[in-house]
Amino acid sequence: MTEAYRVGDELPPLEIPVTRTLIVAGALASRDYQDVHHDAELAREKGSPDIFMNILTTNGLVGRYITDHFGPTAVLRKVAIRLGAPNYPGDLLRLTGRITALENLENVENVAPKGENHTLIEVAVTGDNRIGRHVTGKVTVTIAGAVTVAVAVTKEGGA
Repeated sequence: MTEAYRVGDELPPLEIPVTRTLIVAGALASRDYQDVHHDAELAREKGSPDIFMNILTTNGLVGRYITDHFGPTAVLRKVAIRLGAPNYPGDLLRLTGRITALENLENVENVAPKGENHTLIEVAVTGDNRIGRHVTGKVTVTIAGAVTVAVAVTKEGGA
């Protein structure tokens, strides 16, 4: 089945409960041993109401959001994010995305092996929690095979 995508398409949101375990496990998995990511008492001593998620965990969740949507042939090429409001235990992180660019690629070195087509897709991603905007960024992904790149046509016949 060929998927049809167009610039401006919205990805369905992904809601991720932010648990204490997720915060600590993400910090440990990324070898970030800063106490603000695992020790609530020390985090409070440093002015935070509780432990909070590190950027590498957020980066991984953004990547998961994109690859879950585009499927098993999706390969992350670039993830560029900026953090805003912290994620604390008990928050619900709601990720949303919108396609901002599409390009079918053929035989592009380091992207598509000779004779294979891939599609390069850029997605603007945001993630909000109860405090506000936790993350903003752009993700570039390739997916195997050429996709139908839909073009909106106006009544006048222009694109």
